[in-house]
Amino acid sequence: MIALSILDVKEFMNILLRTDTFDSFLLREGSITTCMAYHLDGRAKADFFSPEDEAYGLVAKESYVPFSLVRPTCFDIIKGKRTPSSFQFVFQLSSENQKRTVSSINSSFSPEEVSGMYLNLKYHSQQLVCTNGISCHIFSMDKSLEQAWDDMVKVFLRKHRIAFESLS
Repeated sequence: MIALSILDVKEFMNILLRTDTFDSFLLREGSITTCMAYHLDGRAKADFFSPEDEAYGLVAKESYVPFSLVRPTCFDIIKGKRTPSSFQFVFQLSSENQKRTVSSINSSFSPEEVSGMYLNLKYHSQQLVCTNGISCHIFSMDKSLEQAWDDMVKVFLRKHRIAFESLS
């Protein structure tokens, strides 16, 4: 697990809320505090949609909703002259992206042994920190998958021109 400080919070918020950069991640949970607190439970409710809806295909195969479905709502809550007091988002790779990622890494883990690969964003006291981690169904001393995920997160941020510095 690594902890990274995001250096340009305003630019990051623009990327997070106005572009599709994070849309393929699943939102497990989130919270936004402005004049009141908003709590987001990302558990998918496929029965809300009919099979004809475009969103139905996005939520029917996953336990959590893709960020693309809630990004406009998050933008509406956060936009304005005042910065939120705080926010936190817990993102997870989709099942398909997780299998592809685990398979591409030279480690002892099989895709079935990994229960989640996460990206956490926490903004508080005018500082935005990004941490990441993995969760497995088995115990292992092998840290190769975790180290590879750390590297992949850094590559993802660089690719999207998100400036950061390591805190750990």
